[in-house]
Amino acid sequence: MNRYAIIVKGIVRYEDKYLLVQRWYDDRIEDPYQWEFVDGKIEFGEAPDKAVTRLIREQTGLEPIIDRIAYTWSYMVGDVHHIGISYECMTLGDEVILSEELHDFRFVSKEEFDDYITNEKLLDDLKHAFELM
Repeated sequence: MNRYAIIVKGIVRYEDKYLLVQRWYDDRIEDPYQWEFVDGKIEFGEAPDKAVTRLIREQTGLEPIIDRIAYTWSYMVGDVHHIGISYECMTLGDEVILSEELHDFRFVSKEEFDDYITNEKLLDDLKHAFELM
């Protein structure tokens, strides 16, 4: 049986800066807190665009407006194929109220992504999506 998990990522822009959130992963790794964008799994029957706006609201309290699909990605974990859709969104405000699962947030420029994000695959995807760096 084929098994899939669909993940959406919200790259939230306010004016000329992008929202990064810090999430705790595991005390057994050197840096248990990682900077990333808002993301999560789609609920069964939920449309991807509805899922990304729901996740942004739930995790940050912001009201997003989808601008475009920035890029897609996929990877395997065991016998599950994870498929991801990254949306570039905008918001009209910058008052963030973090959910309990998040530790901190920053609004940063595109040029600062590599100062925060350590995931090389994500940085490569962002370079192609924004044609910079």
